[in-house]
Amino acid sequence: MFPTTDNPVVIRTAFDNQEGWETICRLIRAPVCEGTNTFYAYVEFVDIERYRDMSLEQLLAALPPDYKHSFFFVVDGDALSGADFPVLVVDVHESRGRAFRTTPTQVQSIENNLSIANMGFEEFAEAVDGDGVFRGFRD
Repeated sequence: MFPTTDNPVVIRTAFDNQEGWETICRLIRAPVCEGTNTFYAYVEFVDIERYRDMSLEQLLAALPPDYKHSFFFVVDGDALSGADFPVLVVDVHESRGRAFRTTPTQVQSIENNLSIANMGFEEFAEAVDGDGVFRGFRD
């Protein structure tokens, strides 16, 4: 079962690249400045072996019924092996199990906007690049 957290989780399911995991965590923790605004990702990092190699379906099944967030992030093998470290973003409420990938430097924007319901999951999911990775909104 997922831990109870005040913030959405970034859950690690692949453990074969410690340096990649640390890089992703560092990028997510880093402030992102846009104009005069600075954004931080309010997330909880879950680095527990029992989640090793869990599929998306297994993670969704492990969610407690009272998980109070509408999404979570997954650092899986694809995230650790991809050039941009594309983290999986998973919808829990609107369309349970719908997912897309994002660069770690976009986690701040996604978390901030989804946590306060300023934007919907679909707005990010529909703005992915041709390779299925969200890298920010294009003008």
